[in-house]
Amino acid sequence: MSKRIRIFTEEDVAKHSGTTSCWVTRGGKVYDVTTFLADHPGGDDLILNYAGKDIGAIMKDSAEHEHSDSAYEMLEEFVIGRLGVGEHIVDENWEAPDEFEPEETDTSADFEKNQFLDLRKPLFMQVFRADWSKSYYLQQVHQPRHLHESPRLFAPWYLEMFTRTAWYVVPIVWLPIAGYIFLRSLVQFSHGPYSLPPFAVDPLAPVKAALAGRIVPQAFLYAMPSFFLGNLVWTILEYIFHRFLFHIDGLLPDHPYALMLHFLMHGIHHYLPMDRLRLVMPPLLFVVLSTPMTRLAHLIFPRAMANGVIAGSFTFYVLYDVMHYALHHTRLPAYAKEMKKYHLAHHYKNFDLGFGVTSKIWDYVFNTVLPV
Repeated sequence: MSKRIRIFTEEDVAKHSGTTSCWVTRGGKVYDVTTFLADHPGGDDLILNYAGKDIGAIMKDSAEHEHSDSAYEMLEEFVIGRLGVGEHIVDENWEAPDEFEPEETDTSADFEKNQFLDLRKPLFMQVFRADWSKSYYLQQVHQPRHLHESPRLFAPWYLEMFTRTAWYVVPIVWLPIAGYIFLRSLVQFSHGPYSLPPFAVDPLAPVKAALAGRIVPQAFLYAMPSFFLGNLVWTILEYIFHRFLFHIDGLLPDHPYALMLHFLMHGIHHYLPMDRLRLVMPPLLFVVLSTPMTRLAHLIFPRAMANGVIAGSFTFYVLYDVMHYALHHTRLPAYAKEMKKYHLAHHYKNFDLGFGVTSKIWDYVFNTVLPV
């Protein structure tokens, strides 16, 4: 794939409206005329009056300042890119119907119009090699597209396999792990925090203790509150990850590597929100995100309590990811149906609000509730 001319938005151009950086547009092209200000025959004021704006009409206005053919030819020397004219699918007036099924995107027409991503080809290298501004990337990645089949992210199969996760993989992988960690908590509440050897020494130690009847009933009185605290902890982590990590749009550097990381973390989900194989978190990514959180839990809480909190958080994470899939693709009871409309509105109405997936509680706390 060859590198395309850099694509900007009108917001990008408007930021360059002074003597130190002066951009203008004409005919869909973007020009950096900063170095030409001092040489402009009519004086730099005439250009600065339209700095950061379109000059197509004013250049044709003979009463204001007549321009020759050579002036237009000279202007082409200052081209630095073009204005992107992209889709605007997200709409403040959008309402989620009970049975929502978006139309499939015409991949050929979509790429021809937007010059963003060609959904017929692997996406990763397109993002890696792309030459969009951050503003254009964010504008387009938040305009949902839809294909019945998952588009490829990587060309090699051995990389692609790590990007696709069926919803049932999450409970199969993480519920046994949560149960095992909760079992460690019960044993430690029964016989003290150092009653178990490290996992690497004897990973089956808590199972052996349970089979030997070494778990005392009173341990549940301590482990269960820790477990439910973990449920609550996950809800705030869900909100924090979604709002401040996945939606780090404002602080995102205008650099291809930053855009690529954003796309892999969450951008692809907003671009293809109905992709069945990219609605739950791949196990490897969850390991990366959860590792510092589990270590923090062990720093904050006593060992037995930390394991109970982690077990509760992992269990609620499974609920979160399975519910996230259901919000996009399943018929649901009343409460979940309301959350489905709420979450789809986050995708199709306003992606800067409505970060809660399993609950709106933290949206109310942080004033990011999305009216639906």
